[in-house]
Amino acid sequence: MIRWATLLGLLGLGLATGLIVYYGAGEVFAALSVAGLGILWASLFHFVPMAVNARAWQVLMPGRRRPSVAFFTWAVWLRESVNGLLPVARVGGEIVSARVLIWHGVRTSPAIGSLVVDTTLSIVTQFVFTALGLALLALRSDDVTAIGRIAIGLLVAVPIVAALLAVQRLGLFGLLGRIFNLLFRDRWAALAAGARRLDDAVRLMYRRRDRVLSCCLWQLLGWVLGAGEIYLALHFLGYPVSIWDAVLIEALAQAVSSAAFIVPAAIGVQEGGFIVFGALVGLTPEISLALALARRARDLIMFLPPLVLWQWLEAKRLFAARDRRQ
Repeated sequence: MIRWATLLGLLGLGLATGLIVYYGAGEVFAALSVAGLGILWASLFHFVPMAVNARAWQVLMPGRRRPSVAFFTWAVWLRESVNGLLPVARVGGEIVSARVLIWHGVRTSPAIGSLVVDTTLSIVTQFVFTALGLALLALRSDDVTAIGRIAIGLLVAVPIVAALLAVQRLGLFGLLGRIFNLLFRDRWAALAAGARRLDDAVRLMYRRRDRVLSCCLWQLLGWVLGAGEIYLALHFLGYPVSIWDAVLIEALAQAVSSAAFIVPAAIGVQEGGFIVFGALVGLTPEISLALALARRARDLIMFLPPLVLWQWLEAKRLFAARDRRQ
């Protein structure tokens, strides 16, 4: 898996480099230099959708003594950082953030269960957000071919999302636990029991429909607010667009990046997506690539600090555990 991710990452890097060279590296970096410190301000705006997504996750957590929104914001920040910069096929961040919740004192089943439901609802709400982007594209463009291809992609995703929801409601973890128990007998008895607790936690969260609805609304707001980064970046690049055009670009670019989850940081794929979707709102390839590089700068500015802090915390816990054993 790591070898495939490395290979795809190198191919993506080659594609991104090729696009920049083809459309003129000088023009692309000249356009990017116009923004100056504006790239920093556009990047820092990412805290806004992260805090909203943190609230969406917090809503799902059972009990009155839930961790604060600030703590969930840290967990979301770390989750996005791991998924955004490390070759983990966008699943490693979920594992790390669940670990952080458990460190904080949240019981294992609610921690993992809430993460599973939050991630699943994020897929559902991204589907809705992409549909919004498609609707905005249909209002703005007469490119029937592009609209049709995106619509087909959405239709293909419908049964996948429905199956994911159905499997969780039926008891995904319990099913996996029973399979492992049949294969390995008593050695997996504890796993099967833990899996049933996880399924119970997931079902309980889905039964609280008011919280599920609230989570979805907060997530949708987070997706829309994410377009603020596009809006600000293009403003500082000297090519301002309307907020609706920013939403259109963000919705379709996020869909492409999510579809290319196996490629580390969706490198190459994201750059190509920005060129295609930027053209739909009148951006030249050079400006679209400058926007893509601004997004890459955002990843480094926002995601490197929590990774460093996380490694420091992990090392601190490791040394503390070693000292207790001595």
